[in-house]
Amino acid sequence: MGKMKRWAFALIAGLAFIVAGVAHPVDAATSRLQAIKDRGYITVGLSADYAPLEFHATVNGEDKIVGADVSLAKKIAKDAGVKLQIKEMGFDALIGALKTGKVDMVISGMSKTPERAKQVNFSKPYMYEKQIVVIRKADKKKYKNVADFEGATVGAQKQTTQEAIAKAQLPGAKIHSLQKANDVVAQVSYNKLDAGVMSSIIAGAYVQKNKSLTMIDPHFATSASPTVVALPKGDTALTNQINGSINSMKKQGLWKKYLNQAYTLQNQSDGFWHKYGNYFVKGALNTLLFAFLTVIAGTILGTILALMRRSKIWILKAVGAVYVEFIRGTPLMVQAFIVFFGTQVLGLSLSAFTAGAIAMGINSGAYVAEIIRSGLNSVPIGQTEAARSLGLSSKQTTQYVVLPQAIKNIWPALGNEFVTDIKESSVLSVIGASELMFEGSTVQGASFQPFFPMMIVALIYFAMTFILTRALGVVERRMN
Repeated sequence: MGKMKRWAFALIAGLAFIVAGVAHPVDAATSRLQAIKDRGYITVGLSADYAPLEFHATVNGEDKIVGADVSLAKKIAKDAGVKLQIKEMGFDALIGALKTGKVDMVISGMSKTPERAKQVNFSKPYMYEKQIVVIRKADKKKYKNVADFEGATVGAQKQTTQEAIAKAQLPGAKIHSLQKANDVVAQVSYNKLDAGVMSSIIAGAYVQKNKSLTMIDPHFATSASPTVVALPKGDTALTNQINGSINSMKKQGLWKKYLNQAYTLQNQSDGFWHKYGNYFVKGALNTLLFAFLTVIAGTILGTILALMRRSKIWILKAVGAVYVEFIRGTPLMVQAFIVFFGTQVLGLSLSAFTAGAIAMGINSGAYVAEIIRSGLNSVPIGQTEAARSLGLSSKQTTQYVVLPQAIKNIWPALGNEFVTDIKESSVLSVIGASELMFEGSTVQGASFQPFFPMMIVALIYFAMTFILTRALGVVERRMN
């Protein structure tokens, strides 16, 4: 037992080392600029739920990420003589992606703050965003300045300047940090929040679409925040290159042009289904693909782990036990982050889809292992003894006698795990994996309709899980 504990401690320490590597990656002082030019493209990270700066739109029948920030990124790439590659993920994952080398720069309406300056470099400001508060029109007389928000519930997007301002300058308010800007607007619209702190340029787009909302200037001490490009810490050459592009943009007066182009795309008059129907189809197909890959990986890995936990070889038993306990004891979201960023530290640049599929397979394997192990234990010992008395080896007994009976016993629980895999893929949206929940959130931000897209997402999830449940039921009845 002492050896098992020492081995388990070593394994956990190794995992901790990987996580620590994510937090403290290899020094990025060496400029990426030459490497970018050598490979021929520069990668920008963004969270495309922030219209008109970055959002999804259907352009010539294709889903594209557009907006003023994207136009700036294209100019930076053109000035450097390279192509632009866009990587989309949750806003709170962008700094981590930059520090681990997933992206070369972040352009996502990001404000310059002292906390972020400790982690990354900043370019010159390319825009100044005025901070305002979004409220319902019915409450316009109630809220006029910061003092009026005493006891009010106020929302802000997580890890943004708006969140910091709300916490620092609305001390009497109850602050709720939400994942996306459209979550803030939705909760204000449906009376879940009294108000939301937002950038004026973003809030203006939502207020224009939602006639029940308005925005006020509560006279924050921080009236305007510099919006900048985030870059690797200490990378002077790349910072100078991007500052040159920003200076050129300002000299040519291009920022206003970029915003006007974004407003034009934002206000396209095509019908909802024509503009966004393909997003739901793409999300549903990717969700099913995630589930399919997870079922295969989870079943194979789970079977191996279950047999390891039943092994008489202590090291195999210890590995199986530690793996199952660690995976079941940590959230899938954390595992997705570790795979996505941790593999980058190890020199593997995995896409969000690949990292998500691996994380789900790893996660499912632990649960399937316990299901299979319980199924193996449910087979009467007399079956094993009878098989051995007939001359079957231990391996043959497990393969031909115990496993088939175990599968019949565990099929309902195994089927439930498969159904769960469909829904759990929604967690992967935080690393930018394109599945149904991610695409639904994308439509929320692009259409400025916070409720309707989520209803469609819910119905699609229900349809997929209902059909799968019925199919599994048919198989179960035939087995019986």
